[in-house]
Amino acid sequence: MSKQIRVVHYLNQFFGGIGGEEKADTPLQVRDGPVGPGLGLQKALGDRGQVVATFICGDNFFSSHTDAVLAELEQVVPAYQPDVLVAGPAFNAGRYGFACGQVGKALSERLNIRAVTAMYPENPAVENHRRVSGLWILPTSDRAGDMPKVLPKLADWAVRLGRGEPIGPAKLEGYIPTGQRRLQMTDTPGYERAFRMLMAKLNGEPFETEIPIEQFEMVPPAPPLKNVKTARLALITTSGLVPRGNPDKFRMFNATQWRQYRLPDAPTLRGQDWEVIHGGFNTAYAQQNPHLVLPLDVLREKAGEEFGRLHDEFYSITGVGTSLKVARQAGQQIAASLREAGVDAALLVAT
Repeated sequence: MSKQIRVVHYLNQFFGGIGGEEKADTPLQVRDGPVGPGLGLQKALGDRGQVVATFICGDNFFSSHTDAVLAELEQVVPAYQPDVLVAGPAFNAGRYGFACGQVGKALSERLNIRAVTAMYPENPAVENHRRVSGLWILPTSDRAGDMPKVLPKLADWAVRLGRGEPIGPAKLEGYIPTGQRRLQMTDTPGYERAFRMLMAKLNGEPFETEIPIEQFEMVPPAPPLKNVKTARLALITTSGLVPRGNPDKFRMFNATQWRQYRLPDAPTLRGQDWEVIHGGFNTAYAQQNPHLVLPLDVLREKAGEEFGRLHDEFYSITGVGTSLKVARQAGQQIAASLREAGVDAALLVAT
């Protein structure tokens, strides 16, 4: 009989039963046995494995103290002698997905513990972690309501990984492709395989390349400005700059909205009137000097000289962890607003 594997499980504060967004700053906690979704995971494992410990951390706390949390995990995890880590599932939650990916990466690289997680393919954490060796990401829907369907798959994968079983190609196994290629021996020489593919293509028959090329969306550049000196210029920032108090409830990660705000009549931005909602960089300096993420002072000086005039509103969104779907939709909506306002060009300010 195959041995019973030992599983450690990572959860955020919500699925760990601590609380919602108001508890997102909860530090790392360690609990023996399964918690929350871990109970379903344990049921799916049956006598094949045991969830020996659950690690719970608030999404905000993890993103703000990533190195410290990972260092603490590196110290406490070995005591449980795990065979495999299961993280999540995170579905479409950007911050949670980031934490699952980082924990899996750290345990795989530092402790040689294989890891598996699951999330929606458009979760921004997928692209950042799918190439991590020793970590596999299973695809899910964007709804946490599919948890009962996902947990049995995670359990099966945990057993395979915990027992050291080999994992085949993504197209056969069903995980999100890692972009890694492995050597495979064959008695058919390359020129013959290539010739067969060519003939299949010419005859309209199905074939599959051995070296798939990742396809990227082609975005044609906008036509050049006819006259920069008379152009009306707008500002777009991905820093999450908003009026003090964050009236529209911007998120630090995984943005779901954008907003346009009127530029002040004063020549400069004052830190006491604005704040930066962003979880991807240290916002302290931009908080003191908003011109670091929205250079209104310089552009006011250049207006009428280097370009025509400045649009009286700027556009803001939080860039970190934003899904491709949301980013594309926001871009289309902002572009439509710019056209309606008669803007000729936009300056996208880097963060």
